[in-house]
Order: sequence, then C-alpha cells, then structure tokens
Amino acid sequence: MSEVIYIDGKLFPTAEAKINVLDHCVLYGDGVFEGIRVYGGRVFRLAEHVQRLYESAEGIWLKLPISQEEMCKIVTQTCEANKITDGYVRLIVTRGVGALGLDPRKCKEPSVICITGSIELYPEEFYQNGLGIITSKVPRTHPKSLNPLIKSCNYLNNILAKIEAIQAGVPEAIMLNHQGYVSECSGDNIFIIKDGVLKTPHPSAGILNGITRAEIIKLAQAEGIAVQEPELTPEDIYNADECFLTGTAAEVVPVIKVDERRIGNGKPGPITMKLLTAFHELVKQ
Repeated sequence: MSEVIYIDGKLFPTAEAKINVLDHCVLYGDGVFEGIRVYGGRVFRLAEHVQRLYESAEGIWLKLPISQEEMCKIVTQTCEANKITDGYVRLIVTRGVGALGLDPRKCKEPSVICITGSIELYPEEFYQNGLGIITSKVPRTHPKSLNPLIKSCNYLNNILAKIEAIQAGVPEAIMLNHQGYVSECSGDNIFIIKDGVLKTPHPSAGILNGITRAEIIKLAQAEGIAVQEPELTPEDIYNADECFLTGTAAEVVPVIKVDERRIGNGKPGPITMKLLTAFHELVKQ
C-alpha cells in the first residue's frame, strides 16, 4: 500500500489520509475512477486511462477541476513519492462534499485522490493452468440506466456477480446483458477463439471498453489473427476453442472451464498463450 496518498493537492501518510463522510462518493457512490498499472517505473497507457476517466466524468456531468495533463502529473508524482516501480494505481474523482440529498449541486468541489500499491488479482498458477468461471444470474446494468462505458464508483452490479462467483467457488463470473448476450465479467473483459478467429463482445454489448482489451486486439492483429466483435451467447463460450479474460489487474488470464463445461481441450490454448507472452513483452517496452 502507499506510504503516502494524494488528496486534493497534498500527500498524506496512509494512516492520515481521510475524506469527509459527507462526500457524495461515500454517500451515493457518486464519482469515477481508473485502475492503472506501473511496469518498470513506467505508468502503462496513462494518457488513455486519464482520457477514459474524463469521459466517465463527462458521462455523469462531473466537471473535473484540473486538466488531463495535470491529472497525469498527479499519477506520476504519487508513484515517484511512493517509489513504485511495479504496481497499481487507483485514481479517483469524487463528486465532493455536500449536504445530504442526491442533488449534485450541493457539492462545491470534486476531490481528486491517487493511491498506489501492489495488486495480485489471480495466483500465478491460473496464468499457467487456466481458471474456471461461471455465468452469473446477475445481468449487466442496462445501458439506458447507467452506461457501462462509465467507470463509476458504484460497482454494486459487478460486486453482486462477484459474490455469486465466490459462492460457486470460482474467481470470476460472466455477466449477460439485458438481451441475454455475453457482456463482460464482473471485473474483466472476455475473449474467445473459434476456428482461429479472436472474438470479443462489441462495446454496445454493455462492456467497459478496457485498455488491456484494446491492446490485445492490436497485438492479435499484428500477429495476423482475425478479430471480430460479434454478439456472443453463452453457447458460443461453451463451444469456443479457447477463452481468456483481460483487465488492468488481471492482464491476460486463460479460462479452461465455464459453468463446469470444459473449454477446448481443458488447457490454455496456443493463441491465448501467444497473446499473453506478447502482452508481457509489450509492457516491458
């Protein structure tokens, strides 16, 4: 965990880093955030993450108090202050402190928070041997209710799916959208390979447009692998030759079983492992 945490222009020792209980992010989950990785002392795709943060803020009518360039500096300076060379950054913008009630006009000024630390979402054995997941009964939030492209601080929809996975004894769960098509997992994007073609749900399926997802698509295309973004059903997942998940924390992790159904030959597939290796090479550059 951070030795110091950035809050609104100042660095505080972790034990002294506090926010007001009347912040509307605490009261109502009113805020946006980004999870970002640091590799070899370099913040990976920082500009893209900050751009998405601002797009999320725009989506909830939250005017950020600083420029994107200044936000990038906050991240790099917080990493430097904590001597982070390989780790994780949580960048948060809250609606700010205000009186009780949903009206965001009661909040005078947003708060910017930057936390750094280490993260290990999955044990190393999962990257070598693959993992099993389930399909959640919890549907992805309807895009007309809250656009899934907005990375908001209200993650209850995802948390409920995660709880279902935990209860099933697996680390992750696929979420279907309101039409019954595959959207994403509770915290990761999902890919399959069928007949040599890489397939992943289109953003319109109700996914968060993942930064790692975008990098994997580029890496696949560079390898000459065809990429499609079709509507995928659970049956498409069951009948895939390979399956894997991507995310900032997860990176690229193979899936060998879904709802107790074996995927392919029950082992991480060759295209999955090629892309995993290519991603590891990319983050070293």
